[in-house]
Amino acid sequence: MEIHLDLLGGIAGDMFVAALLDAFPEAEAGVLASVAAVAGEGVVACRSEPHGDGTLRGRRFAVERVEAHDQPHHHRHWASIRAGIERAELPEAVRGHAVAIFMHLAEAEARVHGVAPEEVAFHEVGAWDSIADVVAAAHLIATADASRWTASPVPLGRGRVRTAHGWLPVPAPATALLLEGMETIDDGIGGERATPTGAAILRHLCGDAAPAAPKPRRLARSGIGFGTRKLEGVPNVVRALVFDAAETAPAGSHRELGVIEFEVDDQSAEDLAMGLDRLRAHAAILDAVQMPVFGKKGRMAVSVRLLAKAGAMDAAIEAVFRETTTIGLRHHVVSGAALPRRAPTVTVDGLPVRVKVVDRPGGTTAKAEADDALAHETHARRAALRREAERLALEGEDA
Repeated sequence: MEIHLDLLGGIAGDMFVAALLDAFPEAEAGVLASVAAVAGEGVVACRSEPHGDGTLRGRRFAVERVEAHDQPHHHRHWASIRAGIERAELPEAVRGHAVAIFMHLAEAEARVHGVAPEEVAFHEVGAWDSIADVVAAAHLIATADASRWTASPVPLGRGRVRTAHGWLPVPAPATALLLEGMETIDDGIGGERATPTGAAILRHLCGDAAPAAPKPRRLARSGIGFGTRKLEGVPNVVRALVFDAAETAPAGSHRELGVIEFEVDDQSAEDLAMGLDRLRAHAAILDAVQMPVFGKKGRMAVSVRLLAKAGAMDAAIEAVFRETTTIGLRHHVVSGAALPRRAPTVTVDGLPVRVKVVDRPGGTTAKAEADDALAHETHARRAALRREAERLALEGEDA
């Protein structure tokens, strides 16, 4: 799957979320659950509702603070926001995308103010609506699991925007840094057309993508997300176009994958295990395996192989150097094939159990998530729970 963002009105966090919810309405419950996991139950209220401007129909996404004591321009440090995301009960992919988007914001703000990213205090972006936008966007990115994201040129806008630092030129300094290297356009329409949150989402999704050769694609679905402002002469929308490959082999969908390989012989087993767990949770990395090998001088070493998104190799390589002691690696792009799969959650004995359902050429199979059976004390009970979960998942496919 590939997704193209048509930035007709510009890009903001709420517009991106609304467009993806319009394209993937089945993801709404999961989005609300992820936002609640970070904010806490009853702290914010999210609304996704149909909207039209007389020309186009789509959706709007709005976040309201339920607790009235929170003040506008509330300052939150990046370290505090990151800690809140990392301790929340989120799927690993959602957590990885959310942290990565905020990291782009922190690095841009750090460059603007001349401080370390850990010292950055967010103002507008630290408000709960912006945090909810980022978490909602992260959930939708993980749900879509697109192999490639592209975007039309970003409208720069004109004039000034009022911020916690006073009036600033459009695009705001941090936004301009986030848009570096991206194609932009001046369509003559003023105002803030790209917000910091929207620009950070674009940087996360499209910043490392190299131009792709044209190829046939099938438009599978689309969605339109409205912003809150009205623009003169153009709808203030983001349109998401979701493509599948025009021709796929019956045995599975084909895609390009990045392979990263390296060896480590000077990192403790405990620390390497933690580093690999963090790599597995990284938004650009799909899987990681390790195996024992003998290195030079007969030393025992660990050989690591990662699968990464082909369009995000730079981000994956940077993460490897950050999380391990290796000082060199090998990487290349390969062709891969994957079977269609889904991950429904069923309830067995009052417990939620995730099940991976796979469409194979010979029929549909189901495999329960082993970790979800940990609450049962014996092998027999765990096996029975997994069998029942798999049966329920397959029955749901037939319903």
